[in-house]
Amino acid sequence: MATPRRTLDGRYVVIEGRRWRATDPSLDVWVRKALVDELMSARRAVQRAEDDVAERAARDRVQDTKVALGERGQPWWEVPDPDALAERRAAAVRALARAWEESADSQRVQDAADHVVANLPAQGVPPGPDATADRDDH
Repeated sequence: MATPRRTLDGRYVVIEGRRWRATDPSLDVWVRKALVDELMSARRAVQRAEDDVAERAARDRVQDTKVALGERGQPWWEVPDPDALAERRAAAVRALARAWEESADSQRVQDAADHVVANLPAQGVPPGPDATADRDDH
């Protein structure tokens, strides 16, 4: 499959004329791979679901993984809102925990989850010059 075309700002990919939010480029390659593997597994589970409960659970997996990748939720290029950041971290841990359960390489998936928890708060657009204007310690 060819690499999708990106918009000039790199925030979106264009597939068949439709614009989709791109994966957060600050994710390490091995974390991204673990999340994409989980996303593909979750999408297959949606297709295989035999009832509404199984389909809802599979769609929740897709949602968690898309949020963890930065493709849903608060845009990864914005200064992170603390609540949105907490949700993204939680979604990443849930997605990677599911991948860990299914993975033959569970240690690598566990390492990815640990990495996300340790590093996601530092990701995203750094605060601008006046981000400290309302802090008491400057």
